[in-house]
Amino acid sequence: MSAAALLAETASQHPLGGLTLTLAGEAVVCRPSGALWVEAAQALIVADLHLEKGSFYAVRGQMLPPYDTAETLRRLAGEVAALRPEIVVFLGDSFHDRGAEARLGPDDCAALSGIACGRRLVWVTGNHDPDAPASLPGDAAETIRVGPLTLVHEPLPGAAPGEIAGHLHPCARVRARGASVRRRCFVTDGARMILPAFGALTGGLNIRDTAYRGLFRPRPLAAVLGAGRVHAVGWASLRDD
Repeated sequence: MSAAALLAETASQHPLGGLTLTLAGEAVVCRPSGALWVEAAQALIVADLHLEKGSFYAVRGQMLPPYDTAETLRRLAGEVAALRPEIVVFLGDSFHDRGAEARLGPDDCAALSGIACGRRLVWVTGNHDPDAPASLPGDAAETIRVGPLTLVHEPLPGAAPGEIAGHLHPCARVRARGASVRRRCFVTDGARMILPAFGALTGGLNIRDTAYRGLFRPRPLAAVLGAGRVHAVGWASLRDD
């Protein structure tokens, strides 16, 4: 039986929303928002917020709507209010560029301070933001351990049991009843997992792309984000873009 089939058999809907899976022996919950909840550690994990992406393009003449940061932080604050984590981990590329922190508005800084209130924030550094935030609450790290899980920005090549990463912005194209939809997704083979991008203006890379080759055992599971629900989708139902 494939890894996807085994994972799908043991997956269950969590009482607070989301799909519960087992990763390296630890129960994790893939949330409809794209966040990951590790209940045993009371840890909320999000990847690739790309805060201030809109303003980055605006100063270069490409006028994207300037509301991405506020919307991303609004959704994150909702997850914090619902789950009340003890720690929030940002898996890198939290900011779109090195100047993004300086472009945050007062309301966005206040929102991040509110998210930090009563809990620890950890900023894992990424390729877009190799430096830690200078004026925001939280600690910086290249990696962090949460129980048996190792949290990094970019997935390492080869086998990496217990690794949770971002960076690739996984998406899945699912075909059913003669039509197809493309959605952000978690992707996992039960040993490691890559999280979808959490940011409001982030795109996605189909998990059938060659960039994922060698990271998973054959036929991983896609945990596809739906409207208020996460769907376990096997490899046979996935399509190229």
